[in-house]
Amino acid sequence: MPVVSIENVDIVFGEQQAKTLPLMDKGHSRADILGLTGDVVGVQNACLEINEGEICVLMGLSGSGKSTLLRAINGLNKIARGRCLVRDGDTMVNMADCDETKLRHMRTHRVSMVFQSFALMPWLTVLENVAFGLEMQGMGKTERLIKAREQLTMVGLDQWADKKPDELSGGMRQRVGLARAFAMDTDVLLMDEPFSALDPLIRSQLQDELIELQQQLNKTIVFVSHDLDEALKIGSKIAIMESAQIIQEDTPEQIVLNPATPYVEKFVAHTNPLNVLCGNSLMTPIDELKQEDGKTWVDDNVWLEIVEGKFVAAHNHKGKIDSALFKEGDEISNLPSNAVVSAPETIAMRDAVEIRYQCNQFLVLEKDGLCTGILTDSRFYHALLGKHFSIDPSIL
Repeated sequence: MPVVSIENVDIVFGEQQAKTLPLMDKGHSRADILGLTGDVVGVQNACLEINEGEICVLMGLSGSGKSTLLRAINGLNKIARGRCLVRDGDTMVNMADCDETKLRHMRTHRVSMVFQSFALMPWLTVLENVAFGLEMQGMGKTERLIKAREQLTMVGLDQWADKKPDELSGGMRQRVGLARAFAMDTDVLLMDEPFSALDPLIRSQLQDELIELQQQLNKTIVFVSHDLDEALKIGSKIAIMESAQIIQEDTPEQIVLNPATPYVEKFVAHTNPLNVLCGNSLMTPIDELKQEDGKTWVDDNVWLEIVEGKFVAAHNHKGKIDSALFKEGDEISNLPSNAVVSAPETIAMRDAVEIRYQCNQFLVLEKDGLCTGILTDSRFYHALLGKHFSIDPSIL
């Protein structure tokens, strides 16, 4: 059972929904509908499942519908058609059909939100801000202050507990917002462009901290962003929106490798693939290399010695080339120069490029001890120049 299930959701702002919905079904554009009925189509026929522990990033340009869809998950935006289901114990609750009591329960125990503007109350201390949601849950004062302080410690702000929000920097205030949301201990955490107002350095730091916190807490997070690099960095799943519709939903790696439309391709063309791709995405598979005289040829001058599927050594016409083994967590700076390095095929491309720079040779990639492919300069250049992705010509 998913934690959040969005099923054919339409959201329309205006008073003419009875006229607007049939126009949507006939394929009229948002601009057409605005002219014909005066209604604004916020989301159209959105379908999305988000599983436990995922960080799903809704991304797109301003006006694409990402924040509108996010706010349907906690009932802030009314759904015109379709269902938005959120797990509550062993059942799925349709947020569009909740009465006030059920909606209050879902917002205080199942879904919490972190806003772009921090939304801290200036008359309360940092500690009291974090504890505020727990008070809404009915938790006693002593217990909620203890729990709030634990959350402040988790985000590194325990020493600022007695300060007021205006005494903190923007990044620190956003950490308070995170601590408040985590303190609620809800299943789902909604984050509406929480870092977009921050300086780039602070923003990157908070992205790293969110990833680290997620490894500890394993929340289900729906994160809105207009920045693809941010989405690729933190997301385990990305849903890209254009003109109120989800046009592609996939893992970060597949979004980069296989953009579904020219619109997505434009996004991908301006991102840094080294932050997303792994070695097995770009490697030349072993079975595509020339096999001759018991040798696996990398090029006209270099061949691999492979025995029973295992890499043994690399050779050129001068003799055997030095080799080394890299495992996840090893220090790349400790690798020898001028050595062919064997590494897991899931190695991050950023690490692979650094190894290539350190060792001045191609990489041999392995899985379960068996040689699966190689990474050569041409593959690195393809990645860096954005030549790694493909697009179905039938959609152009």
